[in-house]
Amino acid sequence: MVVGHGMVGARLVEEIRRRDPRGEAVALTVVGAEARPAYNRVLLSTVLAGGLPSAVDLLPERWAQDWGVDARLGVSATAIGDGVLRTTDGDVPFDDLVLATGSRPRLPPVPGIEQGIPFRDLDDCERIVERARPGVRFAVLGGGLLGCEAARGLAERDVKVTLVHHRPHLMERQLDPFGGEVLAAALERLGVDVRLDTVAAEWDGGLHLADGSVLAADELVVATGVRPETGLAEAAGIIVDQGIIVDDRLATSRPRVHAIGDCAQHRGAVPGFVQPGWEQAAVLADLLTGADPAARYTGTRPVTRLKARGVDLAAVGAPAALAGADVLRFVDPAGGRYAALAMEGDRVVGGAVIGMPETAATMVQYFDTGAPAPSDRLGLLLGRLPATTVDPGRLPGAAIVCRCTTVTKSALVTAWRAGATSVAALRRATRAGTGCGSCTDTVCGLADWLAAADPDPIAEGAA
Repeated sequence: MVVGHGMVGARLVEEIRRRDPRGEAVALTVVGAEARPAYNRVLLSTVLAGGLPSAVDLLPERWAQDWGVDARLGVSATAIGDGVLRTTDGDVPFDDLVLATGSRPRLPPVPGIEQGIPFRDLDDCERIVERARPGVRFAVLGGGLLGCEAARGLAERDVKVTLVHHRPHLMERQLDPFGGEVLAAALERLGVDVRLDTVAAEWDGGLHLADGSVLAADELVVATGVRPETGLAEAAGIIVDQGIIVDDRLATSRPRVHAIGDCAQHRGAVPGFVQPGWEQAAVLADLLTGADPAARYTGTRPVTRLKARGVDLAAVGAPAALAGADVLRFVDPAGGRYAALAMEGDRVVGGAVIGMPETAATMVQYFDTGAPAPSDRLGLLLGRLPATTVDPGRLPGAAIVCRCTTVTKSALVTAWRAGATSVAALRRATRAGTGCGSCTDTVCGLADWLAAADPDPIAEGAA
């Protein structure tokens, strides 16, 4: 039984059916409050900018029928009983329960803010689009990842957009002040008015600011973060802190109840983005199907990408890494370019890149694999080194090759051995390279390596 049919809950269903395609080990029931099938929230900004809602669909049209899933969408879970889930559509028995309830918008204590529109799901996005007529003035509250994406998407609709952020620079969880300056300048060039160190005091059809001034606006979009959705677990007596506390097996304090994604707190951390949830889904699928009883989730190496046309931004690791002594930095606000790489010896341990896609691809590659970086630090910083300089044969099997779809080297090797013996076939079989495209060079390099390997493509210890 999976409660929650967002990106993480849907990924768990898919991962289980990859391991158990006929449902011989696991019978699946999915309960989801939204009536529509799962969609990619990460791409909501593309819908806001004018893309079709169908572009964010995650699953095939007949996913429930083809995979033998009892899908109960538009149904809310109300309580967890002893081996039974109580819902608005009646009681549903379960042997194992997985909570993938996600998160809800975090609203600051600003009078009237509940009248604004959160930027969290497709319904929110459609409400914003309905109101985004030419000439309408929008205020976007929150200068984190979602706020920047929302502001850029609205700017493409010929509306006046002001992005209001209470901190000295944008995306402070991923960027240092230099990077924040470059990002703000890039958004300004794209038609977004950026207001920093600006605190909202009230919304009443205009945005009143703490300094006594009023920002003229017709609509308010709220992107001030999220908080884990823990109410169902807490009411059932499951231990909750910021999120639902889980161990390395993604187990909660209640037997046979698991939690993954934004609602889960693992080793003191709540993810707040999709990548950890997808990796947790893969581990839990191994455990629930028996494919790998020793599988454990030990954490995620964070990679963040801004989805905003005209702004290419990637960040890896914890922002604190950029405060270290060994930081390579290039700053060009006028050109919209910025790169900062934090090094520990010859390893990339953190960094952020704006407007330099080659550097971003190389940074992510060395961060993900933990491989030693070349001694040519200037070439590394400026993206003059191809991402494929990392020897595919030396990559561990668990190394994630495609961040968008959580495809590992081992998954690509398995698909190759099963007959997907070209880059195009690997993409069809694993979906690697079908997202942002930044892993294309690595997938091609692995395909070349596999094609040249004889007779066995796996060197000892490499898979």
